[in-house]
Amino acid sequence: CPVVLALKNSSVAMPPPADIVKVAIEWPGAFPKLMEIDQKKPLSSIIKEVCDGWSLANHDQFALQHADSSNFYITEKNRNEIKNGAILRLTTSPAQNAQQLHERIQSSSMDAKLEALKDLANYSRDVTFAQEFINLDGISLLTQMVESGTERYQKLQKIMKPCFGDMLSFTLTAFVELMDHGIVSWDTFSVAFIKKIASYVNKFASDISILQRSLAILESMVLNSHDLYQKVAQEITIGQLIPHLQGTDQEIQTYTIAVINALFLKAPDDKRQEMANILAQKQLRSIILTHVIRAQRAINNEMAHQLYVLQVLTFNLLEDRMMTKMDPQDQAQRDIIFELRRIAFDAESEPNNSSGSMEKRKSMYTRDYKKLGFINHVNPAMDFTQTPPGMLALDNMLYFAKHHQDAYIRIVLENSSREDKHECPFGRSSIELTKMLCEILKVGELPSETCNDFHPMFFTHDRSFEEFFCICIQLLNKTWKEMRATSEDFNKARKRVMQVVKEQIMRALTTKPSSLDQFKSKLQNLSYTEILKIRQSERMNQEDFQSRPILELKEKIQPEILELIKQQRLNRLVEGTCFRKLNSRRRQDKFWYCRLSPNHKVLHYGDLEESPQGEVPHDSLQDKLPVADIKAVVTGKDCPHMKEKGALKQNKEVLELAFSILYDSSGQLNFIAPDKHEYCVWTDGLNALLGKDMLSDLTRNDLDTLLSMEIKLRLLDLENIQIPDAPPPIPKEPSNYDFVYDCN
Repeated sequence: CPVVLALKNSSVAMPPPADIVKVAIEWPGAFPKLMEIDQKKPLSSIIKEVCDGWSLANHDQFALQHADSSNFYITEKNRNEIKNGAILRLTTSPAQNAQQLHERIQSSSMDAKLEALKDLANYSRDVTFAQEFINLDGISLLTQMVESGTERYQKLQKIMKPCFGDMLSFTLTAFVELMDHGIVSWDTFSVAFIKKIASYVNKFASDISILQRSLAILESMVLNSHDLYQKVAQEITIGQLIPHLQGTDQEIQTYTIAVINALFLKAPDDKRQEMANILAQKQLRSIILTHVIRAQRAINNEMAHQLYVLQVLTFNLLEDRMMTKMDPQDQAQRDIIFELRRIAFDAESEPNNSSGSMEKRKSMYTRDYKKLGFINHVNPAMDFTQTPPGMLALDNMLYFAKHHQDAYIRIVLENSSREDKHECPFGRSSIELTKMLCEILKVGELPSETCNDFHPMFFTHDRSFEEFFCICIQLLNKTWKEMRATSEDFNKARKRVMQVVKEQIMRALTTKPSSLDQFKSKLQNLSYTEILKIRQSERMNQEDFQSRPILELKEKIQPEILELIKQQRLNRLVEGTCFRKLNSRRRQDKFWYCRLSPNHKVLHYGDLEESPQGEVPHDSLQDKLPVADIKAVVTGKDCPHMKEKGALKQNKEVLELAFSILYDSSGQLNFIAPDKHEYCVWTDGLNALLGKDMLSDLTRNDLDTLLSMEIKLRLLDLENIQIPDAPPPIPKEPSNYDFVYDCN
């Protein structure tokens, strides 16, 4: 390419001042110009200079834009992003371009209209163009086309179906992109428009692009406007959405679950349980398990996020019971406790109503409630007045007693008949366990915007939380016995046992078991003895070798280990990472990729249409940032994009993944890492590039692990063992393979 060669040749000379950038500027039909742009000069003066060079009048009707796939306009706000070697294009101004497209999309020619809508869908990604088009009341024009267009071209649908589908697809794409900039309020749309979009969910089920955009618009309407939520909820039913989950297109399935999540999230408290009942009737969980989780394909990050959101919203239905205290005077609630007692002891000879039987009955009830492990033997209802876990604990106990009756009776009778003070009080343990499970699953907390941590096993049962409790209460009883805890000092024993039980549960959950039975099997392999072994092993890695000679050895080899970690971090930056561009409507997130050059001198970055499968080559990333220009790396609340976004600012998990590179006077490159590991890798790597210490948790863990391994290697008993300089030779192949046993 002559432009690239010319730019390379021009860069051989001394580097230009910081405010001067060397670029190439294209104009259709002319040879590209090589030009030095002074960033201190007004952009209008630069455009005039370019126009004068090609003898173009009316310079105010022209603008500069990036000559890459984005075609974004250059403005006073984003001109600092222009880098040396960039290729720009002189084009019509955004105002004029918007005016032309506004007229072209109203053309009577179908072909011209289709081409105009295609251009509009592309240009609408640029906020500068979007603002100009919206100023022309462009959003209203698009909504009118959607509302009336289908009727107007009804006759053409049969003979020009592909053309009609493309036209509608581009119209909806342009609408989605324009609304994505947050310039126009979602509250301005009519019921007719909502009805039309909702109708597309059924009408165009076979047209993937129209269906995608229709679902995305519905999700945004629900999330961004309370009034629109109510209107959408009236127009779209769960029954209409379910068939889209039974297809094979994962992207359509993702959009569909996103709409369901949005309706679930924005539903009033009194309607949420009603919606959950409808989802259960429509067998949503079973359909997701069959067609999404157990489908013969990998689950992508966006689908994992939507499944996580659905999981959180489902468990949040328990919050009401979790925060409800028991009313000791409520007979219906007291009957639940009577039922627990009846199932456990099934009294063969209930005292009759003869005189004096009331005292006997009270005495028997008190004895049985003590056996059940309640604190208040006379009135166990008082045990459920603390929130959390409130009535949720009693619900779990009753479910266990009814659906796992043999295990329930065994635990109660086994502990009530013990005389060695090592009995595990079922009532108190159940209350504490329910509280702990709510903490583990974060019941009552809003879903994170970046988390993908869903658990397949919770989609295998309609009463997954209760089944989860049933498995864990049996684990608690088993661990209590293995630890030989006593009920005499329950609070101390509870704390020790609960710590172990929580560790057992968390370790089993991290393996992401695919079913509750598999989860149960994982727990069986994590006995108290096994936990002690794991703790001892970890403690050896962390606490052993504390003698002075060993500490001196650690100090001596630590710089070498830190250098190894530094090189690993820099190698990871060279490989690069795909990041998300979060916005108000998460479903339409864009991707961008950033990687360090092999010589560690330049960061290459650029936008992507979709998440890449592997590394992205340097030459496909449009933008560059010299490492020498980086002034600082900031994290969390100090990041500019965390200060700007109020909604994200309140989300603790997003804050923990946010970091920014500050360069020049006001330049910034904002990141939200896909997970904590990538966050640590990038902040460590950037700090290493700037000559600063790597302070992440990951670095501390890696340092501890590598130091421990290195010290153990150096302390091996190698006396009189000569270590060869070269590896031993590979032995010759055997003369025959008769000794091989074929397992098949």
